Parts: sequence; structure tokens; C-alpha cells
Amino acid sequence: MQTHEIIRRFTDHFVSTGHTRVPSASLILDDPTLLFVNAGMVQFKPYFLGDAPAPYPRATSIQKCVRTGDIEEVGRTTRHNTFFQMAGNFSFGDYFKAGAIEHAWELITSGAGFGIDPDKLWATVYRTDDEALELWRKFLPESRIQRRGGKDNYWDMGVPGPGGPCSEIYFDRGPEHGRDGVDTSGGPEADEDRYLEIWNLVFMQDIRGDLSPKEEHPPIGTLPKKNIDTGMGVERVATLLQGVENVYETDLVRPVISRAEEFSGRRYGANVEDDVRFRVIADHARSGVMIIGDGVTPSNEGRGYVLRRLLRRIVRSARLLGVQEPVLNSFAEVVRDAMAPSYPELATDFERISAVVRNEEESFLQTLTAGSRIFDTAVTTVKAAGSTRLPGDQAFKLHDTYGFPIELTLEMASEAGLTVDEPGFRTLMAEQRDRAKADAKAHKTGHSDGTAYRAVLDAAGGTEFLGYTDVTGESRVVGLIVDGVGVPAAGKGTAVEVVLDRTPFYAEGGGQQADTGWIRGDGFAVEVTDVQSPVAGLSVHRGTVTDGEVTIDAPVQAEVDVTRRQAISRAHSATHLVHAGMRKALGDAAAQAGSLNAPGRLRFDFTSPAGAVPASVLADVEDEVNDVLLNDHEVRAFVTTQDEARRIGAMALFGEKYGDRVRVVEIGDYSRELCGGTHVHRSGQLGLVKLLSEASIGSGVRRVEALVGLDAFRFLAKEHVLVSQLAEQFKAKPEELPERIGGVVERLRVAERELEKVRADAVLSSAGALADSAEDVAGTALVAVAAPDGIGGNDLRALASDVRGRLGARPGVVALFSADGDKLSFVVATTSAARDAGLAAGKLVPSFAAAVGGRGGGKPDLAQGGGTDPSGIPAAIDALRRQLASA
Repeated sequence: MQTHEIIRRFTDHFVSTGHTRVPSASLILDDPTLLFVNAGMVQFKPYFLGDAPAPYPRATSIQKCVRTGDIEEVGRTTRHNTFFQMAGNFSFGDYFKAGAIEHAWELITSGAGFGIDPDKLWATVYRTDDEALELWRKFLPESRIQRRGGKDNYWDMGVPGPGGPCSEIYFDRGPEHGRDGVDTSGGPEADEDRYLEIWNLVFMQDIRGDLSPKEEHPPIGTLPKKNIDTGMGVERVATLLQGVENVYETDLVRPVISRAEEFSGRRYGANVEDDVRFRVIADHARSGVMIIGDGVTPSNEGRGYVLRRLLRRIVRSARLLGVQEPVLNSFAEVVRDAMAPSYPELATDFERISAVVRNEEESFLQTLTAGSRIFDTAVTTVKAAGSTRLPGDQAFKLHDTYGFPIELTLEMASEAGLTVDEPGFRTLMAEQRDRAKADAKAHKTGHSDGTAYRAVLDAAGGTEFLGYTDVTGESRVVGLIVDGVGVPAAGKGTAVEVVLDRTPFYAEGGGQQADTGWIRGDGFAVEVTDVQSPVAGLSVHRGTVTDGEVTIDAPVQAEVDVTRRQAISRAHSATHLVHAGMRKALGDAAAQAGSLNAPGRLRFDFTSPAGAVPASVLADVEDEVNDVLLNDHEVRAFVTTQDEARRIGAMALFGEKYGDRVRVVEIGDYSRELCGGTHVHRSGQLGLVKLLSEASIGSGVRRVEALVGLDAFRFLAKEHVLVSQLAEQFKAKPEELPERIGGVVERLRVAERELEKVRADAVLSSAGALADSAEDVAGTALVAVAAPDGIGGNDLRALASDVRGRLGARPGVVALFSADGDKLSFVVATTSAARDAGLAAGKLVPSFAAAVGGRGGGKPDLAQGGGTDPSGIPAAIDALRRQLASA
């Protein structure tokens, strides 16, 4: 049974039993505890926690997941994968243990499902879960049901959040798959190689804290409702139903290995070391393409760094298989073709994905070249010292600075006849990981600080948003929070968070800044300076009580600052137009990577693997956007299904979580995006859009900044005044200014070069007099003087060399000092005879540098340096004189 058929049967089974089909969430969600979505339940976490009401009692999804905790282990075994698909069914306060077990058993064993032999199945339950054990006895003999501890049969996400005891379903692959020398007849507890886990049924009922119940620590709370979260590993089931040994031989993974075989001329299964490399390529190619597909680009931090590691391990593995040509794009094509039936966006967005991998591979190949030079230097140093071991800090530097995987360093060292201090390298890597873990832990927010907000949500329900149509509205105060604690009232001068039952205020989100304004009631007023949504469905108005006392249940009038709202709405609509313009000009590779919509201005970040956008393209985009304004298109917002939005070509933003019903914003036929923000009614209301700048903000990501409306007009008015002033100064027409100013700048450059030549000639003209003033110190001619202030380093070196040349064949030392404010430069030069006598310029510097608060060094014939105490020049000359006298 092919993988896509497994997915279809799973989905159809649960849809037929009343579950709502929910599309996979992006791998990138707004969750500070996760780099990537790593489980099927992540997108449903607000429903499990009670932060938001579930829009359906039952759901099913096929979630793409990435786990990167053991990247280095991938390839070494056939069990480790960074990318996988998790099929799941979920109940939000609907059915519980009995329903979960019955649904799973029917799908696994029925002919319409997977048709797996029931006699091959085992189940495990949490050690104290008598209820689950009794339910399993309807389907399995008790001899094939095992109790296990929290490490095996308690599930959580590895961070504070929802969790619960679980029951796992195993398939017995037979004794031939068991561990050697071990009696494997004792079920999963005896051998998890022979017994393959295929489905985990989590009975979600707890909230875990910093310490996990997996380690026998008690949960910190109970979820509002008992829920079900199950996860079936799609690839593991495919392994069983396709009759292959492991995931790497299934229908969606093996094609990548086949392409690597074509490149390398080697065969998977013929060599143990090569097999590791084939598996690395297959796994990482899938992860890399899926991560890029969700908007991540390679960088040196966070998700981008993980992606970079994955892609570079592919290139390195291909190199170790003997492949020298670029490979990433070809592997990405295979992944696209295999995965597109389930994830069609990989095909429609492949131009951008391809550009990212090609750019990263080109960059890494350059890194390999630069790193190889550093490696060669290190090898030379090690051998010169008579050692045969490359130090661990050198291996770490190659890894950390140049992106060299340790395996590549080991390979190259072996070819050079060296070993590597792996323990030293591992120690440094462990220290780095500990720092990273400490930093990550500092960013984990858990769920303990949202208690006050959830209490309001539970008591009063969510906040109704009126802001799409109204900027004022009658409301009621349903919550007051001061310093994180709910209060019944707040008096004048108090910084307070106000929750209303309905509000026209827009809470910050989707790149749009929050509204500001006023909440007024009988005898009190609150100035609102920010609006946030700390838990889904709840708008929290942050501000200060400026008059009277606000109380719970008080009726109020909520008033948005209309001028600010209109300016922000214009900026948001302009962002949509700039996004559309960039994609039309640069292709689908120009995908939004972030935005800021503020009053009168916008910031738009987008992926651009090709680098900087030419000025001519920016000008064309600006013209096109303003033409849309001139045509005064209608701006229309409507709600539809996610599938229909995709069909009509609405652009979705990476990392955003969308429900089945989505809001689409159209600007004529020019732009169509999924968006929850506020906008103008017609494009002409924007007035004017002026692109100000375009610059890089990271690898493959560019940023455009622009002004909108009156702010754009004011900017152009200032530019006009400036141009008029320059035209008056230069007595030229505005269109003649670039040529006229360019001519003036060129004449200044010529004059500066001529002045530099005059200054250099003046300095060098003193060389003869300085040589003639040389004093004899113990048989050495010494010229040590303070040259004129402000002489540059090049001129000082030229003068010292000229003076040295005039000293003839006798031993001679030249030391020149030049002050420049509170700093100074110095140069020391020695003649050939002096060097023969053992006087090296670089070794003379330490004898006097301290006198001027400086340091320096160089070669035997010429040395230079600097200092911070020009007043010490006489003392430095005396110190040099004493050094020569004692030499």
C-alpha cells in the first residue's frame, strides 16, 4: 500500500466517523517553546489548554513534523528521522479512551483500513491505567497487553503544556527482527526492534510543568476537559504495509536514495559507511524541502541554522560518496515529485525552494574552499610541531566558523595522516549546546503566566471584534487585570489591562500594529496605548486609568484613534500591493517573510535568494503599485473555505495558522491574500506609495521600507525643496544635477589626489636631512625622530624606507614617530648590515613601545605599530637608544 493511499484511508476513516478534516499546520507556528512543529497536536494546543474554544468536537489531520534533537544520529541507524508525517485523530471533550481505542482498532484491522493481522498486534498502557487495560481486553488477550512506566507510556511535548498517560499499539515483525542473543518473545518491553510502535493514543488530561511526569513528577494541573490526541507514524505504517525493512526503503524516501545512487555510481546496501551517507541525504532532503516550503531560509541562528546544517550535511555526504557536482536542487526535485500529491504547494512554490537550495549549496562550496585552506594551514602547523593529532579547538573552529561537519574534518585529517582530538571537540560542542539549551530554556514561557487571562476567557467567553466595520462601540468590562492578577476595580493612575465583551480595537497581529484610543464610562476613562491577544480569542486593552475608577461589569464606550487606524490601514493595504508587485517582478521566489504596518509607513520582508533587487525593478514596482492606486480599485474582504481560497489563488503567509474558514482580502484583480487585518475601502484612499530603501537583513532575505499617503507626500515635498536648493546653488536644471554634482565630486577627488602627492613629496623631501642627522650608537647609525604630526601610515613607511636607503652599507636603524591627536603611529626600518648584526625591526619594537602606551611588530626589515601617548615619544627614543647601546 503506497503512502498516499495510507493517508487517504486514514483521513476517510475518521471523516466518516464525524471528524473534521483539518489541513496540516505550517512547520512554523508562533510558539516560543518550539523551533518546529514536532507533533500532530501542536496546532490544537489552545483547544486542549482551554485558551480557545474548539471549533469542532472531533478533528483529524496529517501533520508534517520535524524533530532535530538528534541530527547527528540520522543515518547511523534506520530508526532516526528528522522529518515525518503524523496522522492523528483528536477529541475535544467528546469521546475519551473507549472511543480512541475502538477507532484505532477498526482502522488498523479492517479490510477498508489497513488490514493488519490482529494476531500480530500488542498494546501497552500506563502502569496505573486500569481503565485502558480493561478496554483493550475487548480486542486483545491480556498476555499481549503490557503495563509500562512514565518514560514509555506518558506523553508530553518535552516542554510545559498538555500531556497525559498513553496507550501504544505495536506490530510484531517476528523473531528474525529481534536483537541477537536476547529472548524477544516478551513483547515491546523486551525488544522494540522486533515490536514496532505504530500508533500512540494519548489520553490528554494533564498540564505538565517544568518537570515531566515521564520522569514520575506529578502534573501541575488538570485540563478543562478530557481530550484525545493520537499520533500514527505514517512512515512506520508504510514500512509494514509495503513489506520493507525500514523507512528509508518506502516509496516516498527510496527515490532520493536512487537519485544519489545515480550521482555517485555506488549502490545502497553495498557498503555500511556509504549507507549512512545515503540515509543522511534521503532524510535531510525531505526535511530541508519541507522547511523551506514553509518559509525558512538558511541563516546562522534559530530555524535557519538548523536548515543550514541539514542542507550542508547533504552536500558533505554527497562529497563523501564521490559526487563533486551540485546536488541539492536535484534532490529537491525528487522530494517535490514524491510529496506534492499530499502537499501541492511544494510544486507551485518550487521556483523559490529551488533558488534557496541552489544559493545555499553555492555558498557552502565557497565555504568548503575557504575552510580547506584553514584546514591545510592547521595540518602544516601540527606536522611542523612533530604531532600527528589535530587539536580539538581547531576542529571546533572549522565546525563553528566554517560550517565543517566533524565527519568531514575526520575524513580530511585521515587523508593527511592525522588523527583528531575528538574528545576535545566534543567537549567544546557540549559547552556550546549547553549554552544554547540555557538560552532556549530562558525563552520557554510555559503556561503558568496566562492564568488571569484564561480565567476571564472561561468566565466571559471570547472578545467579539467590531473593528472591520466600526471604530467606536458600546461594550461591557468583563475583566480587569493589574500586575497579572484579576481585580474588581482600578483607580486613577493605575496601569491596567481591560477586557471587553466586544471591541472595535485591533489587537496587534499579522504585522499590523495595535490600535490606540479611549475606553470611557460613567465617571472614568482609560487611555489605551496597546492591544494584545495573550490567549486566542481574547483582546486585552493595555493602558492607564486617567480619570475615576473602572469596575467589572461597567458599560463603556470604546473609541479607536481614527486618524491612527486609517494611517495603519493604508500601510497594510500598501503592503499587500508591494507584496503582489514584488512577486510579479521577481516571481514566486519573492515570498513574504515578515512585515510591519505602522501609521503612514510599512516594512516588507521577502525572500530573495538571488540577492539585491535592482533599482530599476524597484522603480517598476513602485510605478505599478501607484497605478493600482490611480485606478481606485475596490478593496473587498470575504470569508471562505481554505480550499476555495487556494483555488482562487489567495496567498497565505508562512508560519500563520489558518482555520478551515479564512478571510480573504482582494484589491481589484491585482492582489489577493489571506489576512485578518484592517484595510482601506478603495485603493485610491492610499494616495501615494513611495519606496524608500531595499537592503539585506539576512541570508536570502531582503527588506523594503516605504511611506504611504500623507507621509509619502511630505517626503517627496522635502525632496523637492532639497532639489530646488541644489539647483539654485549649482545654477542648473534639476535634471542636470546628477551630472553637475558628479563633475564636482570628481574634481574634488582629483584635487585630493594632487594634495596627497604634494604632501607625500614634502614628507619625502626631508629624507636626506634626516639621514644626514643620524647619530652613532655603538657602531649603528640611528635616526629616531618625531616626524610632522598627521602623517599617514603609508607616507611614514615610505619616508622610513627612503631614509634607510640613504644610510648606505653601514648598520642603521630608522625609527619615525608621528602624532595624530591623542594617538600616534611609528615605523622601524633596519638596513641589511644591521640585520646581519642581529638587529631585527620587529624585535626592537618591544624595547620602546610601552613608553608611548602602544604595541606593534613586523618583519626583521620593517615593523610598525601605534600608541596612545604622544608625550612619550622622547622617552621611547631614549629607550631605543639604550637598547642599541646594549646590543
